[in-house]
Amino acid sequence: MNRLHVHVAVRDLAESVRYYTALFGAAPTLQKNDYAKWLLEDPRVNFAISARGRAPGVNHLGIQVEAPEQLAAITTRLSQAENATRQESDAQCCYARSDKTWSTDPSGIRWESFHSHGEITTYGLDTAETGPKSACGCSM
Repeated sequence: MNRLHVHVAVRDLAESVRYYTALFGAAPTLQKNDYAKWLLEDPRVNFAISARGRAPGVNHLGIQVEAPEQLAAITTRLSQAENATRQESDAQCCYARSDKTWSTDPSGIRWESFHSHGEITTYGLDTAETGPKSACGCSM
C-alpha cells in the first residue's frame, strides 16, 4: 500500500517535534538533530520535518511506494500524461537511500515519488536539492 509523504521545512525543530507529537499522539519514528519523521498508519502518511535553513512551509509532497514496480508505474503514468519527470537512482537524502521520480504539478508544487531501500547516517542531498531548476524554480 502506498503512503502519502509530506515534507515541511520548520524554523525550530524541537518546538515542531513537540507540536507534531501532540498532534499525531506519537513520537517520531526517526529523529536527528535537523530532521524528524513519523511513519503513521492513521492517517497512512510519511510526515517529515527538517530545520535546514529553508523558508518554513511545505517543501514538497510525495508518494512512498513499497516496491520498485510501483514506482515504475507512477513514472509511466506521469510520462503518458505528458508530465516532465526526473529520475534519481540510489539517491541519498533524509537519512535514506531511495530511487525517486520527481515531477511538478501545474501549480508548481514539487512531487517526489519514491521507493526507499536503505538507511544512511547523514541527511545527504539528492540532486533534486542541488540540481538544475525549471522555469518555476522547482528542481527537475
